[in-house]
Amino acid sequence: MLRRGRASLAFGFFAQGVAFALLVTRIPAIQDRYGVSDALLPVFLAAVPILAGVGSVTTEQLVKRVRPSRVLRWSQPVVLLALVGVGSGDRMPVLGLALAVFGLSVGALDASMNMLGVSLQRAYGRSIMLGFHASYSLGGILGASLAWAGAHWHLALWVSYAPVVLVLLPAVFVGSRWYVDGGGSEPGEGEREEAPEAAPEAGAGSGPLVFRMLLPFCLVMTFAYIGDSTVSNWSAKYLQDVLGSSEQLATVPYNVYMVTTLVGRSLGDLGVRRLGAATVVRLGAVTAAVGFAVVAAARGAWVGMLGFTLLGLGLCVLVPGTFAAAGRRAFEQGGAGASDTAIARLNVFNYVGFLIGSPLVGALGDAWSYRGAMCVPMVLVLATLGYARSFAPRAAGYGDGHERARTADVGRAGNGL
Repeated sequence: MLRRGRASLAFGFFAQGVAFALLVTRIPAIQDRYGVSDALLPVFLAAVPILAGVGSVTTEQLVKRVRPSRVLRWSQPVVLLALVGVGSGDRMPVLGLALAVFGLSVGALDASMNMLGVSLQRAYGRSIMLGFHASYSLGGILGASLAWAGAHWHLALWVSYAPVVLVLLPAVFVGSRWYVDGGGSEPGEGEREEAPEAAPEAGAGSGPLVFRMLLPFCLVMTFAYIGDSTVSNWSAKYLQDVLGSSEQLATVPYNVYMVTTLVGRSLGDLGVRRLGAATVVRLGAVTAAVGFAVVAAARGAWVGMLGFTLLGLGLCVLVPGTFAAAGRRAFEQGGAGASDTAIARLNVFNYVGFLIGSPLVGALGDAWSYRGAMCVPMVLVLATLGYARSFAPRAAGYGDGHERARTADVGRAGNGL
């Protein structure tokens, strides 16, 4: 049961990576198709993460009544259909509606997906969360590659999107049958029922307590996404305008970043098991800070690409590690319901970091210099070191010498890995 749940959730992460990459990498084509002006484009781009935040907050309330697996089961097809809507329309209101649906549903999808990942990790008794995010990175690489092929062959957006959705839509719907809620219970319909061990303690789910507990994780999440959005939005421009690379070479850093993100996340769970979550977060923060320093100091394109490579290896562990640690800490205080609440609230800061990062670097680059602007996310990532101790488990958990024995890794029912 757990093995199938893990595989189906990993595929859900993969499908989300494909869908998101297909959207963000074809923004110029979307702008041309709908005639969106340069002045209006930032409004559309900002609306998606804002609405995603609304979707995440809504999911916090929704999972009090239905299981997270059910939210994920229905939000993922909506995300895919909204993607087709973006590619199929030809009028501005259609684009606005499709992006609104995409944003709201992707917020629900991200929140519920990470809720299930955290609960599965709790059932396994060892770190598996980074592996789910590795699947997302793999999907992002595939989606970006498909987008490149569509642009290279001058395919219409709907021609690029529709075949992918036709493949993914039935696959994710069938795979959703094996989603596992609450660290081992079969997904079911209707009202959500908590196990007795998951019942919140008195006051554990209250807003002030959750906020105080979540604050370090919210800051780390924001800093990580400021760094990630800096790479996503400015790596090509930085290499071409600051380091003097060719236009073709300027497309390489983001691809390198995505590949090293995949590598880092694929190996990250092993690092957490051997070294502990807090140590992995510290290593990731230091590596990312060195990467930003190399980018800021680089005098040539190849040195700059080395910096972006280090950024991928460093930043990749922060987000999944933050979800895992926050979910674990909330569960210790209030059970599965508190864990889901924590994940939904923390997920909002994913979008906060995304909204802040790109405009911040752009404004500093225009007013000062892009080299200097790269030092700002470097400092923010280094600030993560001050919160790393929050990632260490208080009791037996995921790493720091407290792993469960191999024979107990697989959950309560004795299912194989």
